[in-house]
Amino acid sequence: MNKVIVSERIADEGIKLLQTELDVDYKDDISREELLEIIDQYDALIVRSVTKVDEELISRGKRLKVVGRAGNGIDNIDVEACTRHGVIVVNTPDSNTISAAEQTISLLLSSARNTAWANTHLKSGVWDRKPFRGVELYGKTVGIIGLGRIGSMVAVRLKAFNMRVIAYDPYIAEERFERFGAEKIDTLAELVQEADFITVHTPRNEETMHMLDEEMFQIAKPGVRVVNCARGGIIKESALLEGLKTGQIASAGLDVFEKEPAIENELFSFNNVVCTPHLGADTFEAQKRVGESIAEQVMKALNGEIVPNTVNLPTMITEELEYLRPYIVLAEKMGSFYFQLEKSPINRIELSYAGPITRNDTEILTVAFLKGMLEAVMSERVNLVNARLMAEDRGIKVYETRVDQTNKRYKNLINAKIEGQNRQMDITGSLSRARNPMLVEINGYETETDLEGYVVMVENEDRPRVIGPFATALGDAGVNIASMKLARKNKGGTALMMVNVDNKVEEKTLQHLKGMDGIISTPSLLHF
Repeated sequence: MNKVIVSERIADEGIKLLQTELDVDYKDDISREELLEIIDQYDALIVRSVTKVDEELISRGKRLKVVGRAGNGIDNIDVEACTRHGVIVVNTPDSNTISAAEQTISLLLSSARNTAWANTHLKSGVWDRKPFRGVELYGKTVGIIGLGRIGSMVAVRLKAFNMRVIAYDPYIAEERFERFGAEKIDTLAELVQEADFITVHTPRNEETMHMLDEEMFQIAKPGVRVVNCARGGIIKESALLEGLKTGQIASAGLDVFEKEPAIENELFSFNNVVCTPHLGADTFEAQKRVGESIAEQVMKALNGEIVPNTVNLPTMITEELEYLRPYIVLAEKMGSFYFQLEKSPINRIELSYAGPITRNDTEILTVAFLKGMLEAVMSERVNLVNARLMAEDRGIKVYETRVDQTNKRYKNLINAKIEGQNRQMDITGSLSRARNPMLVEINGYETETDLEGYVVMVENEDRPRVIGPFATALGDAGVNIASMKLARKNKGGTALMMVNVDNKVEEKTLQHLKGMDGIISTPSLLHF
């Protein structure tokens, strides 16, 4: 049974779900020293935001296959190190989106109406409304930076307040802006100049750190109001302080800070700043979803399934993954062809995708092909996470092209041109009507061979009394033929025979087949 260690608190529902399949050690608040000492005993690690999953920890986790982040942000996980070691990183970006979006609305309303300040004032024994006059959301313009999962939910909710919603996100397709009723703004500066309220919903990285700084606030509308429920540091705190002091910024709602835990912060001294201690995902419903979701993802990853929320793989929604899943299997099996037939190193691979499949991100298909190709020749663990890196380390150049339509009768095609040292291979695959992986062409020979189980591949003379004796010889060796495909380029020339068989063909049988009349090449036994 696989073992998982949970180093920080997750919902009881998540622990119970893990225990249905895994040996679980729940060690909330375990020290780093102890974790480093015992991590080599575990196949999976589940963390929240405190445990540092760095090179040192990963290198000691010899059995480690997956790291699960119960939450969205991965600031505490060295994803690059995990990728190098073939460790899958999964998180739960959808589980707390509703809670985070609602917290954004809560802070926006509270700061606009001075709710927290008025609450404190009244409870101190003073009934006075004059200091707390706020502003309405109705008719105002809200600028959303980042129209991802949470940003889009905020957009929908603020539309209900009859606000004009504008958004800046250079990485989101225009259709998404239309879907959520947001006007697309081309630059951050334009958004800042037009917005009465600004709310940020981006990850924190080199590009977004301090993206709202002194320069941005100087060009903002006087009396702009800002909210940050994303990550501390996206809004530069020193610039925010200056804007509050001058009145350029009328109010702020903050759930996150540059330094956390935030015990002492100058922002706390402003009555028009509403602060909460990183509560965005802290609802009963969200924590239950997070716990159950991370448990499901870790179990799927350990079972060898593809998880939609794998951080170090292309992100896919569930529907997209279900559509691509058989093509992922196809790509991996196609990748295993070369080294089953050739022993020379590979220099270059050209992968071409054609058909409606190209409407999806095909990067997952490329890494699946590389995984299938390298597994047979690598002593290290090869998986979808590290396959591309391993190919690069071996000096293999990988190129990809995509076209909307195929030039054959198949709806979708994957083609691979592989160049080795004095060797070349050109293979094309698709799916059968039953959506099973199928080879449709190899080195110019058209075929429809199922990529399942054992396949005998051999070149033969295109003439009578070759195929029959060959099939009989297989039967005499106790090998049952499931199906046979024959292909030729020219009548009477060299043909290619692809024979699906139900059981393994022994080497002595292959040698016997090689010596038969009309057989040109040594029969190869492939396994998929």
